[in-house]
Amino acid sequence: MTKDELERRVRSQKWFHIMDLGHGIITPGIMNPIGKEHGPRYHVPASLAGKTVLDIGAWDGAWSFEAKRRGAARVLATDSYSWGGGGWGDKRSFELAREVFALDVEDEYIDVLDLSAERIGTFDVVFFFGVIYHMRNPMIALDHLRSVTAPGGLAIVESLSAMNRRKEPLLAFYPNTECGGDPTNWFAPNPPALRGMLQAAGFSDVTVVSPPDKFSRMALYAR
Repeated sequence: MTKDELERRVRSQKWFHIMDLGHGIITPGIMNPIGKEHGPRYHVPASLAGKTVLDIGAWDGAWSFEAKRRGAARVLATDSYSWGGGGWGDKRSFELAREVFALDVEDEYIDVLDLSAERIGTFDVVFFFGVIYHMRNPMIALDHLRSVTAPGGLAIVESLSAMNRRKEPLLAFYPNTECGGDPTNWFAPNPPALRGMLQAAGFSDVTVVSPPDKFSRMALYAR
């Protein structure tokens, strides 16, 4: 693919993730999830050597591709809303980035509530980044997250947060577009709430690894 052709294809679609495709071409996204400003929040291990990795809600695939770069033996990227054309963009952005990076990342169009060990297997490391607050039924979503996390595996959950000074578990509910003008942002938990929800879903060891930051976002490890 020539540089001109790549530039044309990049301009022809919407992007959420900012990614360096080489040849001086940067995708015109909203944020770089693996960059210095946001990347540390996720606490993704520096080495994923030999691990199987599932990226739920992969969108443009920035973390899927990064997992492969960090040595993952297998990476499966999944999405539905962001790949189906009903949201920000569609799957073409992911497919173009994969083509350019030439990385062996699998993909499956599947809704969070259809995830199961029977359908896709279980994984050593599961990314659940920026997904939970889009779910109308968050506890059911976390049950599905648990079902695809291998015994002894690690789920990394990143989320919006709210009411962060409160010690009791609380969730802020947004029935319309109160949160960022996005009608799919249904709620934001505080850290005790998300920790308790993950425990209720069957994770026995849950730790807040990134307390709410200046973007009101947090991350937890769940095992």
